[in-house]
Amino acid sequence: MIPVLLFPQFDPVVIQVGPLAIRWYALAYIAGLLIGWRLLRRLVQWRPAVATPEQVDDFLTWAVLGVVLGGRFGYVLFYQPSVYLAHPLQIFAVWEGGMSFHGGMLGVAIATAVFCYRNAISFLGFADRVGIVAPIGLGLGRIANFINGELWGRPAPDWLPWAMIFPRGGMVPRHPSQIYQALLEGLLLLTVMVVFSRRDAVRARFGMLTGIFLCGYAVARITGEMFREPDAFLGFLAFGTTMGQLLCIPMLIAGIWLILRARPAAPRPST
Repeated sequence: MIPVLLFPQFDPVVIQVGPLAIRWYALAYIAGLLIGWRLLRRLVQWRPAVATPEQVDDFLTWAVLGVVLGGRFGYVLFYQPSVYLAHPLQIFAVWEGGMSFHGGMLGVAIATAVFCYRNAISFLGFADRVGIVAPIGLGLGRIANFINGELWGRPAPDWLPWAMIFPRGGMVPRHPSQIYQALLEGLLLLTVMVVFSRRDAVRARFGMLTGIFLCGYAVARITGEMFREPDAFLGFLAFGTTMGQLLCIPMLIAGIWLILRARPAAPRPST
């Protein structure tokens, strides 16, 4: 028998001052947004330029609202609508957990569309640059999931040397799927986006990088979900799939469509 790893008992609270507690999960969101914001200020100026650094500063507030509101309402609608319809005030209890990436993505997409319309910015051009930095937040979020000891993996085979026992997952050695997903949705997807974004011809075709991000995330999430234990209140769905995998299918279709329709953008008028 290969000895399994015991989940290290991380404290989910980073700092607590009286009733105010800063948790790792919140810190991951903050760090992802701040790092993405600083990088995006530079990326929007790459040829062809799509916005100014000052416009990116204004966009940060829109991005925060899109992530938080979209992520929360996405979780409510996609995962437990009956529970929250019966207890609507719990929708606002975000400290109890429950955020959906797919909802957050829709929230950011809507916020980006409105922001770009109000500022006469190319939506797809700006979304392309946002897609480059998005994996940073995704990777940090998965690491926070691991620290919290949540969203653990399915039972692992006996021979897996890094199988881990999670306290809330029973005395069953499991895949540390949060780490798998951090590597797939974070590090690997970020590498793919950086490699493609450094090509002038790709950046010039507005919508191409957005399509690559959508396809890349969909493939990474579908793969990662093969090792992750599905939510107990949902279980496996049709054909042994999970909700996360099903929600990735429209992303994959949209990504392929964007890649196929991408055309060189017209020059942005100087101001």
